[in-house]
Amino acid sequence: MTAVLTRRRPRILIAVGCLLAAMVVALLPMPAATVQAVAAEGAQSSAVTKSGTKGKYDDFSDLRVTVHQTEGLRSQGVRVTWEGGKQTQPGNGQFNVDYLQMMQCWGDDPDGPDREQCVYGGSEAVVADTRGRRLDGSQDPDETGGSFVPFRPANGEPPTTDAYDKTYFGPLDTNEQQANLTFANGKGETEFEVQDGIQADYLGCGVNTAAAGSAAALRPCWLVVVPRGNHEPNGREITQPASDRLLTSPLSATNWAQRISFRLDFLQVDNFCPEGQPERPTIGSELMTDAVTSWQPKLCGSTDSTFGFTSAGEEQARSQVMGTSDEAPTLGFTVDPVEQAEGGPAVVHAPVAVSGLTIAFFVEGPSGVIQEMRLNPRIVAKMLTHSYRSDVPSQEHIKNNPLDYTEDPEFKALNPEFPDIPGSPMSLMVPIGNSDTARVLWSWLQSDAEAREFLAGKPDRNGMTVNPYFEELELDQNTGLNEYPKVDPTRGIAAGSGGASLEYTITDLSPYTSDLHDGAVRTRRGNNNRTIQWQAGNGTPDKLVNDPFWPGRRAVMAIVDAASAARYGLPAAALRNADGNYVKPSDDTLLAGVNAMRPRSGDSPVLKPDPARAKGQAYPLTAVTYAAASVNQDAAARKAYAKFIRYAAGPGQTSGLSAGELPPGYAPLPAKLRARAETAADDLERGAVPDGPSDGPGPDDPGAAGSAVAGGAGGDSSGAGIGGAASGAGGAAGGSTAAAASEPAAVNASGAPSSGPQQNVAEAKGGFTPGEIMGVIRWVLVVVLVLGGAAGISGPIMLRLAHRRTP
Repeated sequence: MTAVLTRRRPRILIAVGCLLAAMVVALLPMPAATVQAVAAEGAQSSAVTKSGTKGKYDDFSDLRVTVHQTEGLRSQGVRVTWEGGKQTQPGNGQFNVDYLQMMQCWGDDPDGPDREQCVYGGSEAVVADTRGRRLDGSQDPDETGGSFVPFRPANGEPPTTDAYDKTYFGPLDTNEQQANLTFANGKGETEFEVQDGIQADYLGCGVNTAAAGSAAALRPCWLVVVPRGNHEPNGREITQPASDRLLTSPLSATNWAQRISFRLDFLQVDNFCPEGQPERPTIGSELMTDAVTSWQPKLCGSTDSTFGFTSAGEEQARSQVMGTSDEAPTLGFTVDPVEQAEGGPAVVHAPVAVSGLTIAFFVEGPSGVIQEMRLNPRIVAKMLTHSYRSDVPSQEHIKNNPLDYTEDPEFKALNPEFPDIPGSPMSLMVPIGNSDTARVLWSWLQSDAEAREFLAGKPDRNGMTVNPYFEELELDQNTGLNEYPKVDPTRGIAAGSGGASLEYTITDLSPYTSDLHDGAVRTRRGNNNRTIQWQAGNGTPDKLVNDPFWPGRRAVMAIVDAASAARYGLPAAALRNADGNYVKPSDDTLLAGVNAMRPRSGDSPVLKPDPARAKGQAYPLTAVTYAAASVNQDAAARKAYAKFIRYAAGPGQTSGLSAGELPPGYAPLPAKLRARAETAADDLERGAVPDGPSDGPGPDDPGAAGSAVAGGAGGDSSGAGIGGAASGAGGAAGGSTAAAASEPAAVNASGAPSSGPQQNVAEAKGGFTPGEIMGVIRWVLVVVLVLGGAAGISGPIMLRLAHRRTP
């Protein structure tokens, strides 16, 4: 008997060990797949590298240029890197020799485009203009053309008539890059803005050129790189770049012969839905633009409807949803809910996207483009109130404040490695108009004690004060604020000869962007489109014109949506959340931001963005966008919009770059929000909703909210709260209430300095949080292992006990 038990004891120990090991494996953190990784993988799969060649005077044969994405393109940023170049030599504040020039061209020839098909010469003032489209036979003996290279558009419209013809592109919309720098190691990089056939019809990239009924034939485009050395085409060498420079155009014959051309294939931009399908309008939040435009081609086939999309303010979307009828069907996208009129038709709210606002930037330092920046709420408050001297036309009323944020001791303490940049950076760009997202950003500032005090007029620890014109708006209290006011009335004198009689205002110095996407585009170009430069009218009145910064000296930032920042490859600032952590937007931090949200009231179907609750790794400017639809429309429209919601909350949440997928900048919806969207879709299709939320979400159930009906009592109908559906007071001082944060930021609750010791940054890993389904499977596995292991162990134990009882 004893011998038998001795043999079985190791089995018990081994079983226990295996069970514990299996549980450890089951509980190990799951590897995080990331949206950024998906994007990078998609970009790398179509990356192309080409080498330069030896020219008549300059040898570019060691130059290797890589375009990191050449397929599946839309209007976006494309990363371009190079190595084996010669270091760019600066002179007189600009870069006069040894740089790369880049341009986008159209062309059907497989060997590449003709120079008449290229966008170049739209911005004459930069890099001593390098002649733009002008030609000079005395500088280039190989040139046999006329005095200029005309631009011939892809859409069949007439070519340009002279070198200064800006019919198709000019300083504010050209994407040409006139001087990309190579550093001492022979390497360089840039993010090139490619434009599709919607943004630039004169290029026509992605337009279907096939005859009706034939297979699609999409027009390709080209990225052309022209390396420049230190010789002109006639052999003249630039030996003193501090005082001499290249003057010839990259389109001149000898320079053009050195070009490196990369074919670019775009996604189809027209006619991707079958003709004759019912057209269903949708309207609303800019946060949905990239998601809906990605989903549209797939929705055509999966829903038998063609869904249009109009990016507009959420208030306009709410108005149209409330006015829905059989004759005017609508699906709206909002962050704040649609408030149901008393006795009116029910409105369902389906969560369809998790995204947020970012402060994106493009700042060139001495060693390249800067990738890291930290901002706390008070610094952003300073920017939004134009409290830095360089952000206003006349500085007398803030004469003791720093010139710009790079000279602010508070910014320097947060960003000790931020390099000195030449010139003064441009002010923070903001979109025009009212929006729910603007309310989210002001809520972030008002939830922070230091920012609130600054907005109320209290100086920071270094004596900097708020611009007094903004102090009158009571921005520390106005919880209905849903826009970005520019109320400084001062005027400045236009720069340039003869400008003494021409003045500019704050909106000339710091123009509004037309929307969040426009802010990303301007940031990518390094130009805020300000017009403070005098230009003689030559027979017409003098005017203000744009004065773009020189390459190597650009410093621009804007409030944009996370999807647009990802689309154009813009770095995002790490923002301080309520725990004092500096967090960048990523799948993980956006989902943590959702987790911090609560319903707007006990029975509200919509989650409230609440930066005061954004703790841990939660990103403070996270927002959930809802598809809102009234049941007051015909059955066919309700069914179609229900299908849209099901796609958006189902297949549309697969992260990726292909049509129908969720683009970078969005985090996949948590499983509970997907389920709520499904419920809302069912209610919409049925045309009736249960009384109150169907699953009864409570105030402590963040993932459960988001379905069913928005009753009049369900949201902040007063309009006084941050999440209220009313438009509030806009930029004015009226309609405000005291805005004490529901949970003030822990770091500031005690008055701790914003540049204090707690400055940890939550890195933007970008990984999706593992799906709830996988999480359930993991725990099921643990339970199975425990039960199975227990059963396996109990057998020998019971047998041993049985032996003990055996006489």
